[in-house]
Amino acid sequence: MAPGLVPLHDRFFDDYVPGSVGVFGAEPVSEAEILDFADRFDPQSIHTNGVAAANGPFKGLIASGWHTMALMMRILVRHYLNEAASLASPGVDELRWLKPVRPRDVLSLQCTVLQARPSQSKPDRGLVHTAIEIFNQNQETVATLTMMNLLRRRPNPVPNPSMAGQ
Repeated sequence: MAPGLVPLHDRFFDDYVPGSVGVFGAEPVSEAEILDFADRFDPQSIHTNGVAAANGPFKGLIASGWHTMALMMRILVRHYLNEAASLASPGVDELRWLKPVRPRDVLSLQCTVLQARPSQSKPDRGLVHTAIEIFNQNQETVATLTMMNLLRRRPNPVPNPSMAGQ
């Protein structure tokens, strides 16, 4: 079943089937957030100064690529990864920033499960590889990446004692 079809609170490793696709989020990007993030973490003038940015290579203020990744993570946590099942991420592959994210953009994700492999050493979990495409409100791809997540398998249901022997 596609991750988008299983309610988030009940989503475990077993629900991330290779080939399944889900589209999630509508995360607005504000100028204030761009400036705040850049001031704290990426203080380049293309992210911190609208006047300087207007004369720069992008002809206006743009979000840091790392801010875009933080927004992606917000959407992923709210809509794709069940906190009870999500254990950690061993990393990200092939991160590409393709188009600037600007104030008033609205971001969404398309998540495609590429691979879901049960752990050989820890049978209570598995590793999911997800291709993530980040889109703006015009359906333009602004970034892509492949994320890996360690997820718990669905716990075995506790047998109902009243059903014993039936």
